[in-house]
Amino acid sequence: MGEALARTGARSHLSKRIEVQLIALLRDNPLLLLFTVAALGYLVGRIRVGSFSLGVAAVLFVGLGFGALSPELKLPEFVYLFGLVLFVYTVALASGPGFFASLGRRGLQANLLVAGVLSLAALLVWGLSHLLGLGSAFRAGLFAGALTNTPALAAVLEAMAGRGAGEAAQALPVAAYAVAYPVGVIGMLLAYFVAWRLWNPAEQPHQELTGIASATVEVTQTRVVGWNLGQLTRAENWNVVFGRVMRSGNQELATPTMALQLGDRLSVVGSEAEIMRVAQALGQRVAERLEEDRHALDFRRVFVSSGAVASRSVAELDMPGHFGVVITRVRRGEAEFLPEPTTVLELGDRVRVVGSKAGIAKASRYLGDSYRALAEVDVVSFSLGIALGLLLGLVQVPMPGGGSFKLGFAGGPLVVGLILGRLGRTGPVLWQIPYSANLTLRQLGVVLFLAGIGTRSGYAFAQTLANGDGLRLFLAGALVTCLSALLVLWIGHRQGIPVTTLGGILAGFQTQPAVLAFAQEKTASDQANLGYATVYPLAMLLKIVLVQLLLLGG
Repeated sequence: MGEALARTGARSHLSKRIEVQLIALLRDNPLLLLFTVAALGYLVGRIRVGSFSLGVAAVLFVGLGFGALSPELKLPEFVYLFGLVLFVYTVALASGPGFFASLGRRGLQANLLVAGVLSLAALLVWGLSHLLGLGSAFRAGLFAGALTNTPALAAVLEAMAGRGAGEAAQALPVAAYAVAYPVGVIGMLLAYFVAWRLWNPAEQPHQELTGIASATVEVTQTRVVGWNLGQLTRAENWNVVFGRVMRSGNQELATPTMALQLGDRLSVVGSEAEIMRVAQALGQRVAERLEEDRHALDFRRVFVSSGAVASRSVAELDMPGHFGVVITRVRRGEAEFLPEPTTVLELGDRVRVVGSKAGIAKASRYLGDSYRALAEVDVVSFSLGIALGLLLGLVQVPMPGGGSFKLGFAGGPLVVGLILGRLGRTGPVLWQIPYSANLTLRQLGVVLFLAGIGTRSGYAFAQTLANGDGLRLFLAGALVTCLSALLVLWIGHRQGIPVTTLGGILAGFQTQPAVLAFAQEKTASDQANLGYATVYPLAMLLKIVLVQLLLLGG
């Protein structure tokens, strides 16, 4: 017995020594700590339970775990601030065009819904904090965690630092955030799953056929003879693109001024539903594929990598007039859509052009078609945009009854990024950055931010769970999340918003990509993306403002 106890004690002593040495190693090497947390966080984030996984948010929880080992295991403050600015600014740049384009009647309706429910959620958090005896730091962190918004948490930390709060005080909102965050994701997923099961069957018969297809349509209707394609497209309100026409055995480029003749065969690109409408109006759909004959006219995918082309509309570029080619499709990231005259091209877009081989070669040189250029970022315009955002974030905004708030490191770059993303360019200055580079910088930013705040707050997080506050925060966060989700879904459904779009609106309200991915999996359409882009910027900005209001007072 004595020998067994001795061996156990020896192993315990050895384990303790290894732990102390490991902590010392990571403490003295912040870069090693950063990349260890990031790597382990990504591995944990890939673990799936059904259709749910933490994703990149797992970096925060791994950081909390390392920080809980010792108060000395924490990354420098610069790490999470730098990451925050990168993340928020790149998200805003990408969201700017969609945000301002969505501010029509439907977009206004969705944004009013989100603003109203977020305001109610803030009032609920305020009431619960007083009922449960939670301080202002816990209150603010609870709001950010229950609504899964890291920039809002960053705004809290920055505001507290500006008021002279120490590290121990700044760790309190992070602890509340980390406790409430998991149910903030899971609660939204469950709420949308229930809504999908309840409301989707009644809507399925009315769903339109989606996705881009191509077909050949023959002109057999005499009433359209003499009409040109531009006139017919406007009169019939077709959402299609005509690529080429077969006439008398020869292929030509289909242009808006081309007058139709009997027997013409046209290649039509659009959704199946729109192609059916075109076929009914012009004549009949035929099996021939004009694209298979690539002698007279060819097609090719071309990268938009030229700064002279980016942020210009398809109509402004006038590709048929300058190069004798037509753009029939645009691929941006994972989404493919039809170009309209008002469609603005962005760096990183892949466009499909149809025309002669010589015309395609000239158009390719004009558009850039350089994969290497898409990995490059204009450091001057990128840095200038962030600097403008940081300056705006420093502005103190007075509040009624005294006091003030500022947009800070999160809100300032967000607002400026939205505006610059919408402008695209100002004279010779191109604010856009390539899509792939945007995603890379965004991912890097969120990892730096989560790893930074996780390690800096892990010890206080462990203390919060140990002293009994953890259960109260968890239950309060669950109530805020679930009630908010049910309100968004129920009110949106009563307003006639399809459940396919509601999934994206809910994800944008929660500023939570995991909810968006879940909605996309359920709907198998682009409607969720549209709802997400419509409300995401306002939801993020409003959370940053509301969380600072919650931080005021006792």
